[in-house]
Amino acid sequence: MNKPNPHPLTLLILLTLLPVTSGVAQETSTKQKSQLTVPVFKDGEAQIVNGFKDPDYWIRHDLWVETEFDSDNDGRLDRMHVSVTRPRQTESEGLKLPVIYVSSPYFAGTGKAGTEFFWDPHQEIGKNPPRRTTQPPVERKGMRPIISKSHARQWVPRGYIVVHSSSPGTGLSQGCPTVGGDNESLAPKAVIDWLCGRADGFTTVDGFERVPAGWCTHKVGMTGTSYNGTIPLAAATTGVAGLEAIIPIAPNTSYYHYYRSNGLVRHPFGFIGEDIDCLYEYIHSGPEQMRADCNTRIRDELMRSNFDRVTGDYNDFWAGRDYLNDLKPMQAAMLMAHAFNDWNVVPEHSVRILEAVKKKGLPWQAFFHQGGHGGPPPMKLMNRWFTRYLHGVENDVEKDQRVWIVRENDKRDNPTAYPDYPHPEVQPVRFHLQAGTPQRGVLQTEVPEQQGVESLVDNYSFNGEALARAEWTNHRLIYLTPKLNKPVHLSGTPQIEIKLACNREAANLSVWLVSLPWNTRKNAKITDNIITRGWADPQNHQSLTKSEPLQPGTFYTLRFDLQPDDQIIPKGQQIGLMIFSSDQDFTLWPTPGTELTVDLDHTSLTLPIVGGEEVWHDALRVAEPEE
Repeated sequence: MNKPNPHPLTLLILLTLLPVTSGVAQETSTKQKSQLTVPVFKDGEAQIVNGFKDPDYWIRHDLWVETEFDSDNDGRLDRMHVSVTRPRQTESEGLKLPVIYVSSPYFAGTGKAGTEFFWDPHQEIGKNPPRRTTQPPVERKGMRPIISKSHARQWVPRGYIVVHSSSPGTGLSQGCPTVGGDNESLAPKAVIDWLCGRADGFTTVDGFERVPAGWCTHKVGMTGTSYNGTIPLAAATTGVAGLEAIIPIAPNTSYYHYYRSNGLVRHPFGFIGEDIDCLYEYIHSGPEQMRADCNTRIRDELMRSNFDRVTGDYNDFWAGRDYLNDLKPMQAAMLMAHAFNDWNVVPEHSVRILEAVKKKGLPWQAFFHQGGHGGPPPMKLMNRWFTRYLHGVENDVEKDQRVWIVRENDKRDNPTAYPDYPHPEVQPVRFHLQAGTPQRGVLQTEVPEQQGVESLVDNYSFNGEALARAEWTNHRLIYLTPKLNKPVHLSGTPQIEIKLACNREAANLSVWLVSLPWNTRKNAKITDNIITRGWADPQNHQSLTKSEPLQPGTFYTLRFDLQPDDQIIPKGQQIGLMIFSSDQDFTLWPTPGTELTVDLDHTSLTLPIVGGEEVWHDALRVAEPEE
């Protein structure tokens, strides 16, 4: 049966709907495509696009994502408040883009930071602490959380959607804050599930009008600093599909390691007396009607009954807030950032996770700098990371150097590249102690003749700097290497083995590694004086989970790590091992007078030195005079 020929206009329309096979159709498609605003990439990095960069044309909206938990115990699944910032083209042109997601407990304001609400550090070791003054309720700022604008300014112009959410029990999010509990991992998981079409988002906290995330490519990255850097790792431990990459900056990877150290009650630098219940009160800005119940169940019954400020032992409560125990499901590529001189969230937090991620075979990079708390990687590193794993651009980031370290005189945005951390050429070098109390002893690689014992008397009123600088004091023991004639590169985790006795049932033990002479100038760098630190409870010499009272006069052997480091000790300095009891800036302050006695012949320090013992001895060698 013969069919009539189609009208020429009809034929043209049909051709434009067919797969592109003709020159005419190809030309039409190219023209349409050229009019669209799309991400632009150059040298493996997402570029700022004019059509994305004007904030006046960004679309902003709030919603609530339903989770799989009911942490406030009201019989309904908790909903998290979410804020979205996206280019207008996601609406006008149907553009789909990946998401950079930041979650925080801080967006709605925090409690008062006064030390009067912390635990009194005047506490005898192993005894019940004095009562603490409860912090007044947090006054939430504004009608909605104040969302940080920095991430939107940084990433939206480069072709990303930026999403923020308040963590459970903070801001307009329902639930209770648990400070590292399961709900703080499952909350960002729910938001990622919503972004990937697997969970429900609603226009109101208690309504049923759904909000889809059709503008998302189902590729999500997370980043943030400190607590905000902890949450990306928490989300990654759920193994949630769609979370492709994370950039945690100074993350707290274990609340035990934040508030305890080798069985010892220890506080973050600058926050003497803070503990996990203090942090709970500091962030608890959630719905007022639920706060009393959360306080009773979480703060009073869960935290104060289990956090153990008496012994400092590791227990199930702390194990449940240690992300190292939950890494098995993790699939996200990780660029970790931390500072070697961060004494708030100490560097072991990132190093311990980094080692585990290496063993899992996941993509990883690390950025370390010599500053204090916080500090993101250079934009170039972050851009390449997110470009590769969120936009899917093959920029060979896998072939980049794995480790970037800001050297002592480097600018933050110009780090030095290394193939690994610790440095691949590191070798452990063991040092021994030669007596010298109450002045200064010697730290040397040779084993000296029998040295016997030396003693110190605890007194928290002298801080670490005063003890390190003192020419003569019985409140510490200090042992110095000869003066360096060449720089020495330390890379990795120093370890100490110490045999000691105490005249009481309990005591603090603090160890500092210092660089002397102490630089007292106003322009002294953070790396000039303190190399690293470590703390331990002698009562935990056998077990981290079960302390036992010391028998006065009995010697015990402890082995523990100091904080990881990567530092070049300059020519002209001496490395000093300082042993003392109470650390004014970090530990409890018991009544002065406890005596610690150290067996020098069974005490040693192991340093990770690039090049090992050969390099060390070369650094001590006096240069031959020129003829």
